[in-house]
Amino acid sequence: MEKNYVIMSDNMADLPPSFYEEHHIPIMYLNYTMDGVTYGEKNLQKDEDFYAQMRKGAMPTTSQISPMDAKEHFLQQLKQGNDVLCLSFSSGLSGTYNSCALAAQELREEGYHIEVIDTLCASLGQGLLLYKAVKLKENGASFEEVHEWVMNNRLNICHVVVADDLFHLMRGGRISRSTAVVGSMLSIKPLIQMNDEGKLIPTGKSHGRKKGLHALVELMGEQMGSRKDENDIFMICHADCEKDAKQLASMVEEAYGIHDYLIHFIGPVIGSHTGPDTLALFYLGDQRMAKH
Repeated sequence: MEKNYVIMSDNMADLPPSFYEEHHIPIMYLNYTMDGVTYGEKNLQKDEDFYAQMRKGAMPTTSQISPMDAKEHFLQQLKQGNDVLCLSFSSGLSGTYNSCALAAQELREEGYHIEVIDTLCASLGQGLLLYKAVKLKENGASFEEVHEWVMNNRLNICHVVVADDLFHLMRGGRISRSTAVVGSMLSIKPLIQMNDEGKLIPTGKSHGRKKGLHALVELMGEQMGSRKDENDIFMICHADCEKDAKQLASMVEEAYGIHDYLIHFIGPVIGSHTGPDTLALFYLGDQRMAKH
């Protein structure tokens, strides 16, 4: 008989805390520092307060999980007799996966059964993958079956994003200063997608916020393809612009008849790099990248 196993992740999945509690998913935290205060697992900040500080000009810095921290979190589960399957934040955006992989390798050498998957996803893209994995587990799938499904489907989680504040993208090296200045003057909103290396890439632009929302819905239609019927739920995350997130959900529901969805904040660590008013839509598709 197979041993019990737990699915773990990190707070980059941006699912509501109630989901982790309800489904018994242990979570590791990446920290961030803002105005001289470091926030993390033992010092959580409300998402609203984080974005309020950012709007006033605060510039947060973020840090990855260390191999030592990862090992400690893994051991808490392994010592209880559980095997561990960890779904980690994209290696294209953080060194967290490498830290977790190093810790897992050490633990395997000590005789434990643990696997860490580089989801190549971020925010509720990682959250959607985690959600699907947890559902499989709760429906009786084995450790190996869940591991295989996640590996086979991680590049089918589409991330389509409309950014609002070009200067935060410039800070993160995503666009040049001149693009940020001109784009802001012309009210150009970059469209960003996640590529197969787990990196966020600008792939288009829309003139104004409203056209940006329509572009996300159109991209979803282009990308779902043969996976359309598997989209029993879609997810939307927002950087303190819930009204727009609800409007986007209504547009998706009307366009594609998918009535189940989850809306949540872009957490502070990712929000540090995207800035306020970013909006993102996540779903299953045939391929990740589509031109717009």
